[in-house]
Amino acid sequence: MDYRIRPMEEKDLDEIVRAEGECYSHPWSAEIFRRELANPVSRLRLLHLDGQPAAYLCAWYLVGELHIHNIATRPPFRRQGLAIKLLRGIIDECRETGLERVFLEVRVGNIGAIALYRAFGFREAGRRKGYYPDGEDALLMELEIADIPDIPV
Repeated sequence: MDYRIRPMEEKDLDEIVRAEGECYSHPWSAEIFRRELANPVSRLRLLHLDGQPAAYLCAWYLVGELHIHNIATRPPFRRQGLAIKLLRGIIDECRETGLERVFLEVRVGNIGAIALYRAFGFREAGRRKGYYPDGEDALLMELEIADIPDIPV
């Protein structure tokens, strides 16, 4: 598997917006991604697999913490461990910069994602009622960087 993770750039917007539409029923717009690219606390990572954009992540570095806003793998590339690679990469960045905790919200019905986050050591920190546009609740999950188990990449 030939993959590469790099920061997302303006030139990636068309591909990412197309991928976002493949992954979500309420996708982010090009304008949202454009604002994220301009935001100094935002970290956007794009994973290419065999030269194709396959997965991406958007997170914010804030006050010693990372908040993951968006992580997605395009349908043809799922079940290949790409989300693990993205998470491992951004968590390694957190360690290097001294960040201590990671937060994210995940749909209560997204069993696969919840299992992935638990494998990384995330634990449930709360529940946000009606968080998503369709009314589904979100689990708020948190990870202490020092508590991360050894996850194979």
